Formats: sequence, structure tokens, C-alpha cells
Amino acid sequence: MEHLINPQVKDIQISGIRKISNLVSTIPGALTLTIGQPDFPTPRHIIEAGQRALDQNKTVYTPNPGLIELREAVSNYVKVKYGQVYRAADEIIVTAGASQAVDITLRTILTPGAEVIIPAPIYPGYEPLIQLAGGVPVYVDTRANGLKLTAELLAPYITEKTRCVILCYPSNPTGQVLTEKEIADLAELLADRDLFILSDEIYSELVYGVQHHSIATVGKLREKTVVINGLSKSHAMTGWRVGFTLAPAYLTAHMVKVHQYNVTCASSVSQYAALEALTVGIDDALPMREAYVARRDYVYDRLIAMGIELEKPDGAFYLFPSIAKFGISSQEFAMRLLQEEHVAVVPGDAFTSYGEGYIRISYAYAQEVLEQSLDRLQRFVSKL
Repeated sequence: MEHLINPQVKDIQISGIRKISNLVSTIPGALTLTIGQPDFPTPRHIIEAGQRALDQNKTVYTPNPGLIELREAVSNYVKVKYGQVYRAADEIIVTAGASQAVDITLRTILTPGAEVIIPAPIYPGYEPLIQLAGGVPVYVDTRANGLKLTAELLAPYITEKTRCVILCYPSNPTGQVLTEKEIADLAELLADRDLFILSDEIYSELVYGVQHHSIATVGKLREKTVVINGLSKSHAMTGWRVGFTLAPAYLTAHMVKVHQYNVTCASSVSQYAALEALTVGIDDALPMREAYVARRDYVYDRLIAMGIELEKPDGAFYLFPSIAKFGISSQEFAMRLLQEEHVAVVPGDAFTSYGEGYIRISYAYAQEVLEQSLDRLQRFVSKL
């Protein structure tokens, strides 16, 4: 009966990130630098808010777009942090994580054959969702430009079939951040185009020495932009699955229909925890951010000392060093490193073919793990 399965689903591959991380459990003593998950616990006051919700039996359906008080907190949060102005009543949806937010956005705006432009290398979660919604991914190679999408790079790829441009900065896997000037240039290029922008800003609180800028705050771009954000990275709440969409009312009205039939509503208990996070814990990311800066600098300096080439990122918690000089594929590099030195990193080709020649290292791990892993990595590259 397998021949009856949707071919689009059959063609989807398990994420290369998960493939390598799943292998770690089979190797005793292996260390992993693979998963993009904060090693910090969810702040205690947020956990207690979730516990109170359980104790008070707040375990029933919420309104489809989420608790109104949570949407009001989201509205205040993004205004204070990023100057984004969205109404709680009809321009914000609380989702089951940022991934579901991306899914409902693409299902709403795409029709069969519509093209979605994506900067590459990029997180592998977008392409399957584009294809399941009937769209066609179109990749822009950013490797020659410091792993950043610019207006100059993007312009040749825009056609009559282009329905959406995805911006994902700070970037997974590169950690790159777009400057205010780079955002303004992109906004100028896209302002009069008949297309949408999906701006995935899930790492917006994790920027180092720079400011986060959103294209949704530039000129009239707000009317064609869906901003994706959430609490997984900023508040160490990956398992709580709380994300949100910020979009103009005319678009949100249609997105909420997809959301309704997709999940009905986000977890009620998680929503009450999220309310605590965005009010009492509005600055919970700050101490984590400070720790990430120190970790980034440590890992970057160690890699440079090994003679490994890489761009120093200004956001997220990833480094994307080039391993091209070693003359082996990213898959071979990652597998040999795991087998010979018991350290797991993600091969660059997990982030499309444009990631070949790189590996992704997550520094969302304790300092001791980073030190031991880099000692092993140094030993490994010295033998290549």
C-alpha cells in the first residue's frame, strides 16, 4: 500500500541534523555539538507558572489564536524589543512553536508552482514545508558574500512566479545577522513587488554587540511581511512549543483558519507559562546571551588557532566553519570525527548542497563540553 502515500511526503528526508545526533547515542562517551537547543533550564518562575496553570485546571481549549492576554503580552514584547507594532486582537497568532508558525504561513500564501526564494546554506526545515504546500524552493547562494543575503544577490532570482522571500536572520546555521543598511536595501528591492516576506526571527534575542533589525518595521513592508518568533531559544523553552506569528490583519484572518484546523490552539498550559515569560521574564534572555557571547568567542578563537576558516557570527548559537581545505566531504568529516574522536557535529550538506564544505557547530553547550570537544577536534584535524 506504500504506493498510495503522498509522493511529496515520501520524498521528504529526515533532517541531517537529527541523523547525526541520533548516532551519538550508539557511541559510548561521545560528545555532541549538534542540536540547537539551549543547555539552560527553563527559568524557574516560568515553570511555576505552568504548574499553577495545571493546579488551577487551566487545561481546556483557548481561543484559536491564543489567550488574549498572551497576545497582548506578545504585542508589548515585540514593541519594546524591536519596535514592531501589532494588534493583539487580530494580528497575532500563538502557535505550537515557530515551526508550526512557518507551516501555517506557507499553507496560507502558496499555490501550486509558486516559488519561494531562500538564502542558502539554510536550516533544512523550510524546503519540506514549501513543497508540502505546493511551492517550489529557489535557493540563492550566499557563500561568496559572507553567508549573507543582500539585495544585489536576491534581485536576479525574483520572477513572476515568486510568491515569497524567506529571511532567517540571525541565521541557522551561519549565525549571521543582517545590518540595518542590508535590511533597508532588501526593503527597497521588495517594496513594490507583488510578493510576501516570511521573516523568521526566532533568534532575535540572541544577538551579540549588534541590534536586531526587522524588515517588517521598514516603510510599507509590514503589509506584506509575516514575522515568525517564539520562546524556544530566547527563554530556553524548546519543549513547551510556543511560537507566534505577527502579520497584518487581512493575512492573519486567513492564517488563523489554517491554524484552527491544524492544531485548534497551542497548549493551554504552555500559553500560561509563555505569559509569565513575556511579562515577568521579558529580559530572561539577557544572562543567557552573555554566556553565549563568551562561548562563541572561545569556540571561534579555538577554531582560528587550528587554522580553520570561518566568519565570526553576531547571532544565534552556531558557527559554520569551512572544512574545504581538508579535501574531504562534510559527511566524511563528520562521520570520521564521530568515529575516531567521538565528537558529533552537523555536516554542512544538511543545510542544502550549498552547505557542502562546511560543518555546523552549536555552542549551546556547557563550557566543559566545548573544551573537551574542541580538544578532540584539534586532535582530529591535526591528523588530516
